[in-house]
Amino acid sequence: MTSNRGGAPASDHKLVVVVRGELRLTAGKAAVQVAHAAVLLARRAESQDRREFEAWWAGGQRKVALEVATLADLEELERRARAEGIPTTWVEDAGFTEVPPGTRTCLGLGPAPDRRLDPITGKLALL
Repeated sequence: MTSNRGGAPASDHKLVVVVRGELRLTAGKAAVQVAHAAVLLARRAESQDRREFEAWWAGGQRKVALEVATLADLEELERRARAEGIPTTWVEDAGFTEVPPGTRTCLGLGPAPDRRLDPITGKLALL
């Protein structure tokens, strides 16, 4: 295995967060929503699927932020991910700043191996 910049072995695992483009979130708001999803997924994986978590952690905790146009697009991604057994989480905003309370801003997937995530998210645009 190759190494990442931190010297840890590179991993084929990543965590993917997909943001709703139609909301037109500011860069800061989108960053915070992506961070929420990453924390939620990491905590879940650490407690529920230790093997996947350890592989992701040891490989440098790769994260990718992507974008789709609509909530319907996110719902389709969730359906496909769940069908493949990939963990997912929704981030619903508290509504204090840019969007109404309960707005689904992004969907997190993983951590999981690239070979499982790429067929679902590999063609999406980077955020």
